[in-house]
Parts: sequence; C-alpha cells; structure tokens
Amino acid sequence: MKLTRLYTGDDGESHFEDVEVSLKDAGVGILQRSKISKATGVFFSVTNGPFYSHWHNAPRRQYIIILEGEVEVGIGDGTKRQFGPGDILLVEDATGRGHTTRSVNDQFRREVFVTLD
Repeated sequence: MKLTRLYTGDDGESHFEDVEVSLKDAGVGILQRSKISKATGVFFSVTNGPFYSHWHNAPRRQYIIILEGEVEVGIGDGTKRQFGPGDILLVEDATGRGHTTRSVNDQFRREVFVTLD
C-alpha cells in the first residue's frame, strides 16, 4: 500500500516522499495488515467549493485520507501534486515554510484526518 509523506527537510522546505507501507499476512485467508500505529484522534472534514490556503504548516503529524474530491498541494520548489479519492497523505511538515493547498476545479472535498501527536 502506498502513501505520500509531506515533511520538512534540512533546508526548511517541505518535500514529498512516496512511501510503501509494509503489509504482512494476517493469517486469515488473503488478509494483509500493516503494523499498528498509535493515533490520538480522528476528525472528518468537508471543504465546499473554491478553497485555497496560502503557505502553512501542518498543525500536527497526521494522516489525511481523501474520500471525495481532489486537492492540490504545493511545496517550496514549485512542485505541485494532486491527490484524490483513496489517496493517503502523512503530513509532518510542522516547521519550515510549509505548503499550500487548493481545491482542484473548485470541487467539494471530503476527508478523514487521523492525528498522531
């Protein structure tokens, strides 16, 4: 299973890293699972229509799971990546310049946030 990590590098800029989450046989048919990660909370978010957030940091380490709609995330070197339904981000850039976010095509977006700190 893949996810995208957004983190602050030594240069103070946010960077993307594609991460493969290791899955192991859970002993029940074809079921596979990752190891358990501790979480501190979960919340649900809906963004209606046009949305743009200028440079900002993640308020905490958190997973963001996109359920509906698309979001574009921009980082300091000008790279922009789009994420849609089924995509998972591990957002860890709590320091440095941070990143930008915007709704793609001004569409409605539904997400689940799983807080880790």
